Amino acid sequence: MSDGFQLHKKLYAGHLRTERSLSENTISSYLSDIDKFTDYCVSELEIDSPANIIPGHISSFLSRLNDRSAKGAEYSGKSVARMISSLKSFFAYLEDENVIDNSPLENIQSPRTSRLIPEVLSVEEVVAVLELPEASDKLGRRDKALLEVMYACGLRVSEAAGLKLQDILHEQGIVRIMGKGSKERIVPIGKEALKATDNYLKNSRPLLKKEKSKDIVFLNFRGGRLSRMGIFDIVRKYAGLAGIKKSVHPHTLRHTFATHLLQGGADIRIIQEMLGHTDISTTQIYTHVSREYLIEVHKTFHPRA
Repeated sequence: MSDGFQLHKKLYAGHLRTERSLSENTISSYLSDIDKFTDYCVSELEIDSPANIIPGHISSFLSRLNDRSAKGAEYSGKSVARMISSLKSFFAYLEDENVIDNSPLENIQSPRTSRLIPEVLSVEEVVAVLELPEASDKLGRRDKALLEVMYACGLRVSEAAGLKLQDILHEQGIVRIMGKGSKERIVPIGKEALKATDNYLKNSRPLLKKEKSKDIVFLNFRGGRLSRMGIFDIVRKYAGLAGIKKSVHPHTLRHTFATHLLQGGADIRIIQEMLGHTDISTTQIYTHVSREYLIEVHKTFHPRA
């Protein structure tokens, strides 16, 4: 594999471990699929960077796999579907990291498969996490604001890390978010998150900021931008302190945001807008989560359940 592909593959592997908390076996499967594709690009197409991949390259590679699948050799239909899923995930990551402008798999349709229901926190668990950061400590105030904003607005970890001072419109009670593909969306922040953010900006950020801080909202103790891994560590820390046994990572707060809105009666298309999903089908996974919740409520409270 070329150095260009190798670097991005290594960073992607770290993303799968820290932000998606996938098992080593699952990560190995993803990387194996990516290796097969990148080997094809280098040896057959003489392409050594993901930035040079176009949809036609994807199509030619998948055609080769489908030919092998039809002959019953090496690749089953299920394996081809998994390959598409692996490549979609990899190029979506590269798009999110601004390595590429658009994923070459944007218009490649994956076979219909069942989708895993994301794990979410209960209202009680979220409250337990949000109440833990120490309000008298400068980093505690930062952590409190970060967690409140991520849950209140359903932010991706990259969106939280990149949030700028001018993106928080205090008087209007909204946050301006620059999402995937530089798509801007507006999300209400809520009074609790706004209160925690104002406290952090007034009493902690001035103690953390340095010349390099610029207009970034959430800073590390050196005054630099809080990294994705730093945010992961903060979320994991407070989930552990709250005694939560679930696998909790930054995206868990985003899943929880959407699920709690749906359980509260919010329209799914409003949730889609606030999450920044282009396709409503991506948001509809939360209807399955809500269905599980309804069943649990029925079991708990119905006398004949």
